Amino acid sequence: MLSLALRTLRARWITFTGGFIALALGVALLTVMGLALASSLDAPARQPERFAAAPVVVEGADTLRVPTPNGDRTAKLAHPRAVPDATVAKLRRLGTVVEDRSFPVRAKGAPGELTGHPWSTAAFVPYEIESGRAPRADDEVVIGGDWARPGARVRTDHGTVRVVGTVAGRGFEHALFHTDARAAELSPAVDRLVVDAGPAAVREAVRGTDGVRVLTGADRRYADPGPQRDSEALTAMNALFGTAGGVSAFVSVFVVASTFAFAVERRRREFGLLRATGATPGQLRRMVAAEALLVGVLASAAGCALGGRAAPALAAWVAEVELAPRWFTIGDADWPYHAAFWTGLLVALSGAVVASWRAGRTSPLQALREASADVGAMTPGRWLCGAALLLAAGVTLALALLGDPGGLLHRKAYVSRPMLLITAAALLAPLAVRPLTRLLTGLPGVIGTLVRENTAAGVRRTAAVAAPVLVTVALAGSLLGATATLDRARAVETRERTTAAFVVTRAGDGAFPPGTLERLRAVPGARVSASAPSAVYVLEEGVALVRSEARAVGPGGAAATARLPLTEGRVTDLDDGSIVVNEEWERHTVGQRVRVWLGDGTERTLRIAAVMATGTGDNGVYVTPANAPGARVDRVDVALTAGADARAVASGLERAVRPVGGRVRTGEQWASATDPGSERTTRYGLLLVLGIALLYTGISVANTMVTATSGRVREFAALRLAGATHGQVLRMVGAEALTVVAFGAVLGLTVAVLNLAGIWGALTLLSAPATLTVPWPALAVVTTACAVLSTSAAVVPTALALRHPPLSSAGVRE
Repeated sequence: MLSLALRTLRARWITFTGGFIALALGVALLTVMGLALASSLDAPARQPERFAAAPVVVEGADTLRVPTPNGDRTAKLAHPRAVPDATVAKLRRLGTVVEDRSFPVRAKGAPGELTGHPWSTAAFVPYEIESGRAPRADDEVVIGGDWARPGARVRTDHGTVRVVGTVAGRGFEHALFHTDARAAELSPAVDRLVVDAGPAAVREAVRGTDGVRVLTGADRRYADPGPQRDSEALTAMNALFGTAGGVSAFVSVFVVASTFAFAVERRRREFGLLRATGATPGQLRRMVAAEALLVGVLASAAGCALGGRAAPALAAWVAEVELAPRWFTIGDADWPYHAAFWTGLLVALSGAVVASWRAGRTSPLQALREASADVGAMTPGRWLCGAALLLAAGVTLALALLGDPGGLLHRKAYVSRPMLLITAAALLAPLAVRPLTRLLTGLPGVIGTLVRENTAAGVRRTAAVAAPVLVTVALAGSLLGATATLDRARAVETRERTTAAFVVTRAGDGAFPPGTLERLRAVPGARVSASAPSAVYVLEEGVALVRSEARAVGPGGAAATARLPLTEGRVTDLDDGSIVVNEEWERHTVGQRVRVWLGDGTERTLRIAAVMATGTGDNGVYVTPANAPGARVDRVDVALTAGADARAVASGLERAVRPVGGRVRTGEQWASATDPGSERTTRYGLLLVLGIALLYTGISVANTMVTATSGRVREFAALRLAGATHGQVLRMVGAEALTVVAFGAVLGLTVAVLNLAGIWGALTLLSAPATLTVPWPALAVVTTACAVLSTSAAVVPTALALRHPPLSSAGVRE
């Protein structure tokens, strides 16, 4: 049986080459994603940076800890607490205590946003003067790097300063040092303390002070800016590669299984001859399994090698676009190779054996009928699997809409859900071949008739060639359409919530320094409503500590400049003893009291003043500034008083914020400029998923078309003997290829629209702006690319076959 399999491979090398390419590329995809995923599981231990030379670092409480029956639940505080004054006094008795402050600074000509510090903390990095001297006056600074020289005057959002010294840049920040007094004036809050004393004595001094941490040795890295940034970046990458890997695995398995099954289906006449000469069904299955095993082993090995070479390029790309830390590289994990190899081999064997099982049960006379006249393309197994997947897709969508419509808006949901419908559509595609292709082929004359009858008669061939197009269009339409629909809904929400005439923000979206609000309130004709970002924590069901983003607004301020999507209550009832929540909260009835923890960890019990619709999930909650300790104003909404001139008010606002680099925009301009859009990770994730999937399916379209066309040499010869010209045959083949692409595109578009309809339904149930957005330009590009690839892959081999005389081609061996 093995020798027969080898002879078959030599005889049908074109067919098996197609399967080899599809499997090798599929395994390469799995290998690349597996290696990237394995490399994103663990972050290396980062060494201290800002406090590498500090003896002991003391930080206030930055973690909320809430006991529950299932253990303590923790969350990072939005506004960490300062070390209590009494504890600071104890520490000062032990030795020198240096107060550390960090605050954003924007300067003209700087290499990005700067981080301001008091000069006394420079020694803890350590930073050393390279040129010039230390700052001594309020308008003197020392900068990190060489973007300005000593003596230069630099305009910052805190005023114009003079550079008196420079230190070497450290890479993790762009530092700017003021005198200690000036730094305290610009940023009164103390972030942490550096204590020149023994660690044991410091720990004894802070004993009993809730949440205060003492950091020494390698633990000093937790005092660095963004101490968890590497872990957070790797967590995001893990989700990205997990999603991309899942889609790649689906596409690979789908294409490989259909390619191998199609290759077996094309050999029904061969199997009929073998059965007629005495071969048993078991012998046929063993022969096909041996062929698939040989091709599978070689292709899977080649795919693993190709994936191992391509994975470093992917790692370099994600680091270049800053999705990953600079140090991210592919590790030496072995399991991705094993997983990809055995998955590829198993899929190849499964696709071939399932098809051969069906062929083996066919009687010799039935199998010897003309191969192009497909009969019984919809087997009971295909019916059952297709109907089951279609039913599963419908039932799970209905349950999600009835139970948790918000879950359909999550990336994992709208990335994974299309796979059910795509597979169901591919399995049930033969049902639509004849009616749909007859609608799509409106060409007049003989060529039109041949195209219509060939595509309708070759049901299996049409469905197999259309399968990669179906996957390509459905994925592009579903993923890009989902993000476009959600982005549009969020943008409309933002616009509808804003009724302010003007919105004042600071460059870089930073907080306003003290004194700015007073200048804004002094502008004639302006009614000012300042707000600050914060957070509120609530214990859901007694075990889950949930963080909700919050805006702190003054009593009555939100009513004047915002139109909140309220379902119950009034925003004017918001006061220092109440909160405005949304319907996602476990308790969301006006008048109920809810136990919450504020952004600094303070526990409060607040009355629900009003309830907002859930929307797209960005509505958050609203509190007063009294319930947002530590929050700093970053946005000022301005309404006009009766009779005020808008231009005069705008000019007054611009003069008030010009010294701190503020920006004044109309409410509509601000809403347009701050459209939420997709998160950067989501955008690059979709680019990665679609880029890889579309490249692979594009190759598969060409591969499948070449395989299908190569088996029609005798058919083309018969047409030429019947009087068809060279050009007519080529036009017929090209038209058939376009018809098959159109068929696959229609099925893919149907799948995409059904998926987007589910998201539209979820938005409607959540009272969010719901407008179904189909990415027509992207679908047009994808379909055109598939059409070009498919037509080229069909016409080129046909043209090569037509170079031979029709009589010799008519007798060619299949």
